[in-house]
Amino acid sequence: MKKKFLAVSMAVVVVLGMALATGCGQSGAPDAAASAAGEAGAAVSAAEEAGAAAEDAAVAEVNGLIEAIQVQEWTETTEADCAAAKAAYDALSDEQKEMLDDPDYFGLDTGDASADDPLNQDEIGENELLVVSFGTSFNESRATDIGGVEKALAEAYPDWSVRRAFTAQIIINHVLARDGESIDNVDQALQRAIANGVKNLVIQPTHLMHGAEYDELAEAVAAVEDQFESVKIAEPLLGEVGADISEINADKEAAAKAMVAEAAKVAGADSIDALAEDGTAIVFMGHGTSHEASITYDQMSTQMAELGYDNVFVGTVEGNPADTALPEVKKAVEAAGYTKVILRPMMVVAGDHANNDMAADEEGSWYYGFVNGGEFEVEGADEAVDIGAGFGADNVTTQIEGLGRIPAIEEIYVAHTGAVIE
Repeated sequence: MKKKFLAVSMAVVVVLGMALATGCGQSGAPDAAASAAGEAGAAVSAAEEAGAAAEDAAVAEVNGLIEAIQVQEWTETTEADCAAAKAAYDALSDEQKEMLDDPDYFGLDTGDASADDPLNQDEIGENELLVVSFGTSFNESRATDIGGVEKALAEAYPDWSVRRAFTAQIIINHVLARDGESIDNVDQALQRAIANGVKNLVIQPTHLMHGAEYDELAEAVAAVEDQFESVKIAEPLLGEVGADISEINADKEAAAKAMVAEAAKVAGADSIDALAEDGTAIVFMGHGTSHEASITYDQMSTQMAELGYDNVFVGTVEGNPADTALPEVKKAVEAAGYTKVILRPMMVVAGDHANNDMAADEEGSWYYGFVNGGEFEVEGADEAVDIGAGFGADNVTTQIEGLGRIPAIEEIYVAHTGAVIE
C-alpha cells in the first residue's frame, strides 16, 4: 500500500509541477492550470489502476500457489512449492490476505504447531510401531488427538519406536507450508523404516473402520513387506465391519461406551440417562463413505440402542449411509421427543469437519441446521431438503473434541496393537 501511495503522490507532484511551470506569468495561466489539473487527475487514476492491478496480481499468484499444493500426490518440487506459497503469502498486506480465495489457509489460528511432535526421526532401531492417520491441519487437535494415541502406544510398548505417517498429502502440504512442520506420508515412512534397518514393523491405523483409507494403506504395505522380517497391520478402532447392521463387536461396544461417557462428562452431566431426562440428545457426526464399510455407522447406531442409549444418534457429513444425513437424523431426534441437542464428532480428530461442517455458525453446518432449520443441502442431492423448524441457539451445543484424546479410546488402540505384537 505504501508503494502505491508514493506512486500516486509522485504522479500528482510531477504533473502539478509542470502545470505551475507552464502557467506562471502567462495570461492563459488559468486554462493551463485547469488542463494540468485534468492531467493530474488522469495520472492519479492511472497510478491507482496500476497499483490495484499489482495487488490483484499478487493475490492471484498466492491463490495459484495454494491451489498447486492442494494435491494428494507428493512430487520432487512439493517442499519448494510449499515454501514459495508461504513466502508469497507473507509478502501480502493484511488487506490483500483478506482478498484471498481462502484467507484461512494460512491465516486461521488452529493452535501451537510446536506442541506437536511429527515423529519423523531416524535412529528407529529394529522394532517400529508406525501410527497411520488420515491427518489434520488443526494443530491443537493433531497434538492432542493423534498425539494422544501415539503417546499411549509409546507408553504401552517402550521396546518399540513409535513413528507417524499421514495418508492425506493435502494435509501434509498444508502443515508444511503454514507451520514448517514436516510429516511423512505412508510411502516416506515406509522408506524411512527400510533405510533405518527396521526388522519388525507393526502398523496401527487410527482409522475408524476397514474403509478406503485402510485398503490403500494395506496395498502400500504389501508392496514393501519383503523388506522386513515381519510386518503386521493392527485393527482400526471399530474392528471388523460385519455383514449387516446387526453385527456388532466388542470394539464397537467399548468405543460406544467411551464416546458416550465422555460426551456426558463434557456436558457436565452425571450420566447419559441424566441428559435424556433433561430432554437432551447426543448426535455423533462421522465422516461417511461410499465404501462398503459405510454399514459401520448403522452398526454403531445398533450398538447405541443395545446399550440402552436411546438419546444417542449417529450421523455423517456425507450422508452416506442415507439414514445418517442431517435431515434424517434431525427427524429421528424430534420423533424421539428430544428438544435439546449436543453435537460431537465421531472422528479421531476435531479438524476441519468438526470445526466447520459440524460446529460453524453458518449456513450448511449441522449446528446451523439444528439451530435454524429451514432448507439444508445434503451432499450429492439434487436439491435442498426442508428440515423444518430449528431447535434454537439456546438448545444446541457443540463439543469440538476428537476421539483420540479419550483415554478409553486410546486403550482400544493399545489393545489392537498388542494383539499383533504378541
